[in-house]
Amino acid sequence: MPAATDLNQVPDQSGIRIEIPSRSRLAARHAGLLSTLENHAAQADTEARLPAPVLAQLRSSGILGTAIPAEYGGHDGTAPLVNRLTELVAVADPSAAIVLYQHWAVSARITEWATPQQRAHCLPRLADGRWLAASAWSEQGAGADKSNIRTTAVRVPGGWRLDGAKAFTTGAGLADLYLVLARTASPSRTDTGYGRDGQTFFLIEADNPGLTAHDGLDLVGMRASATGTVHLRSCTVPDDAVLGPEGKAADIIRGVRETGASLGAVAVGIAESAYRLACSHLEKRGGAAPQAVRHRLADLAARVAQARAIVDSAGHRDTADPGTLTLHSKIAASALAEEACLEAQRLIGSAAFLRGHPVNRISRDARAIALMGPTNDLCRELVTTRWTD
Repeated sequence: MPAATDLNQVPDQSGIRIEIPSRSRLAARHAGLLSTLENHAAQADTEARLPAPVLAQLRSSGILGTAIPAEYGGHDGTAPLVNRLTELVAVADPSAAIVLYQHWAVSARITEWATPQQRAHCLPRLADGRWLAASAWSEQGAGADKSNIRTTAVRVPGGWRLDGAKAFTTGAGLADLYLVLARTASPSRTDTGYGRDGQTFFLIEADNPGLTAHDGLDLVGMRASATGTVHLRSCTVPDDAVLGPEGKAADIIRGVRETGASLGAVAVGIAESAYRLACSHLEKRGGAAPQAVRHRLADLAARVAQARAIVDSAGHRDTADPGTLTLHSKIAASALAEEACLEAQRLIGSAAFLRGHPVNRISRDARAIALMGPTNDLCRELVTTRWTD
């Protein structure tokens, strides 16, 4: 068995001890991919798209299969592993980390809720890189909790017809499979969680003639995440495109936070990158840094450690209320990442005021985490709703 320093052992939900590779081992395993991402990050930000070599390596590297069971060609990835890999990729390029995180999230929902036939059709393709997956949930004016979506799905002979438009879809135009949220019935009640009843998930392949995706949103941060719009116009799908129980999408969404996979892991990677940039700048200046500067670096390292600790804890689900801890991890880690970027800019000094300095790119990316679903304000609402019941 590998040395204890190389592996963390945590219990899964069945009580069996599982081994999670350390970050150093994961970095070594995916060194080629991480190097490609880092080398192309500035270009990707400028062009607002992931370059072709990056996409090709993402698809061929095997990393897409992380959250998929081994029986379908994946790696049986647990939440701690997903969080660690998300962090490592985010150190190299946060935009790529967001695309990967969404792919893993859709893969996990299929693993949890799909029929055997759906799993057999989708998961091998998602694992080996033939397919990239994206979530198409958000809509303009619908609110962060997805309560008022306008996209509809109505029954037609042999299936469903969907009409509507999705906004802020990460991976739009890149994805080969979309997990689309649509209204299939009038809600009988307003859900106190994330969404309403009467909503259903559909798995729709990108080559469906009724689906059109565009990645043209000109974002301030996460510019290479292919965040854009998905239009559904008389988009006809068969009955077996429905994922999970009809009208119960809110139950699927509510269960996501219980898994321990946290978008805060992207924030951890950004904070780590900020710390590395500050250290690198001071090393290039030569000589011993003054005590005050060394102490500020120590405080910056502590912020990174704080963010990493809460995300790790969320992934391990080692509290009495794992769902709430996952929400806390996104709120806390995203705030710490923004603080880390600001302090790195102060430590770097005037060089950080140059447009091309990478600390400015990751600072813009850090601000985006709080706005991604569930937004930090929605996370707070989900945490506090029980206090007013």
